Amino acid sequence: MLKFIKQECAGWKLLEVLWLVFAGVTITALSLYWKDTMTGIVMALTGVICVILTGKGKMSCYLFGLVNTVLYAYVAFGARYYGEVMLNALYYVPMQFVGWFMWKKHMNQETMEVEKRRLPLTSQAVLLLVTAAAVYVYGLLLKRLGGNLPFIDSMSTCLSVLAMLLSVRRLMEQWILWIVVDVVTVIMWFVSYQNGGTDIAALLMWTVYLLNAVFMFVKWFKESETAA
Repeated sequence: MLKFIKQECAGWKLLEVLWLVFAGVTITALSLYWKDTMTGIVMALTGVICVILTGKGKMSCYLFGLVNTVLYAYVAFGARYYGEVMLNALYYVPMQFVGWFMWKKHMNQETMEVEKRRLPLTSQAVLLLVTAAAVYVYGLLLKRLGGNLPFIDSMSTCLSVLAMLLSVRRLMEQWILWIVVDVVTVIMWFVSYQNGGTDIAALLMWTVYLLNAVFMFVKWFKESETAA
């Protein structure tokens, strides 16, 4: 355990540490100011820590991710975003375990970060077509279920599924998809808040996710190698 903690603390740059501290303190302080629930605050804080650790390439991201996905599914259910509920409860939770074991096999022993790759252009094109079709079909399903903003919910869900797959496979392109997902989800939770929702922590969490995705796209683009 002590060895694992030392590995997770190794290799951090000052700017990365400052971003982690700033994001965590800010989202906690604002959530308390707007009087969000303790569940919402813990959800938001673990989520922010998770995405920053993911960008850093640290395996502990999956420990924080497990807590976050369970709590987020609960909060999303209360807001009637059923696509988000199913995504987190049925997909993200088990994928935390998959990601842990897949990353464990590909850690750089010098940097103590996961080895990063890029997806070939041909694979990108195929995945783009499949994802577009999935967004449309799943949006129709959510609409029949009576969910809020079904096609926006569907886009967030389908792109998230693909981005998570790219993440556990250590691919740089995940951050492009996360940027799109984060923009869509920020809009979704903003609409919920404007309509009387109280889940301000979820809105703040996804806003931090968006900023983090931009930062980490630059980092992974510089550090990744083309996948075979």
